[in-house]
Amino acid sequence: MYALYCRIYQAILRAVSYVLPWRQPELIDGENSLDRLPKRIQEQGISSVLIVTDKGILSVGLIDSLLQGLKEAGIRYAVYDKTVPNPTVDNIMEATGVYRQNKCEAIIAFGGGSPMDCGKGVGAQIARPNKTISQMRGLLKVRKRIPPFFAVPTTAGTGSEATLAAVITDSKTHEKYAINDVSLIPYFAVLDPTLTRKLPPHLTATTGMDALTHAVEAYIGKSNTNKTKSLSEKAVKLIFDNIYTAYSDGDNLQARDNMQKASYYAGVAFTRAYVGYVHAIAHTLGGLYGVPHGLANAVILPYMLTYYGKSVYTPLARLAERTGIAAAGDTAEQKARAFIQAIEDLNRNMDIPAAIDGIRESDIPIMTQRACREANPLYPVPRILSERDIHAVIDMIKARP
Repeated sequence: MYALYCRIYQAILRAVSYVLPWRQPELIDGENSLDRLPKRIQEQGISSVLIVTDKGILSVGLIDSLLQGLKEAGIRYAVYDKTVPNPTVDNIMEATGVYRQNKCEAIIAFGGGSPMDCGKGVGAQIARPNKTISQMRGLLKVRKRIPPFFAVPTTAGTGSEATLAAVITDSKTHEKYAINDVSLIPYFAVLDPTLTRKLPPHLTATTGMDALTHAVEAYIGKSNTNKTKSLSEKAVKLIFDNIYTAYSDGDNLQARDNMQKASYYAGVAFTRAYVGYVHAIAHTLGGLYGVPHGLANAVILPYMLTYYGKSVYTPLARLAERTGIAAAGDTAEQKARAFIQAIEDLNRNMDIPAAIDGIRESDIPIMTQRACREANPLYPVPRILSERDIHAVIDMIKARP
């Protein structure tokens, strides 16, 4: 009965999604495309912006050319650089205070998924000043236009520059949850591959596998459209063709550019088709232990795809064919298993571990509950899993002494 309830909920949500005001960000892309951003901001009639980033981005000077361009364009700016991995409600409230104090009119999120999520949280708080962040948790709780939002990703993985989600961590309970609203989709996205050139190999690997997880979970779910299927296929193909090159040769801008496009395509796909249990479990790892989101997704993905069993053979077989992994004449099961093996091979070749260290046995029940609460009934997964199932998968990814 519970599975039926989940499917009815998802069917209603899918029907409603056809009337929502979806949009895609206007792209500013290509090598050194960041240099064009100040002019685009100026053309919007904006005179003051809040830049949400982190201290790491600031310390390596990635943002310097943007600050200089804003000065030359006569645009005032304030910088909030205290964003932490898995950004917190406290981050959002501090950054919102900076936005108000400086009478800002727009937001630039500059960095990986954490500054993006923090910036979207600021946008939601400005749009809904009488609501707390926790009151906007879930679906369509903002429902108001946020300030103009410019996303500048410095990784190729999160897809946050294209999505409707802001993932936030409660500072007190360490629970990670999402605010999902079409109003949070950025208005502009800058895809400049030079910004990812300094990304260390391990971050190139895990953020790239994050993008692969987005594309695969969107593809195997039950709320796909023809467009999301096509975008997921493009993303998966680009990732398999380019991620190892980007990982092993960070100066290869063509591979970097292709990975950014893959991340963007996957982001557009999953913001409409949703993700699944891989993300639900990954969010518990991030909230409780601070495990980087891309790393968690990379480790969990092959285990979850295997656990789904025959419910994912057909879509995974198609992906195996699109990527050239499948052998001619193989069965759907054989193709699906080959695809999962290819993911495991990528992880191993890029030194991504096969398990997560530090998971405490005593935490697994709360992890299970939180993952189930996030995923059911919202995520249109291939197969509805119970708490017992989720517990079993978490046990699989737990590193053994």
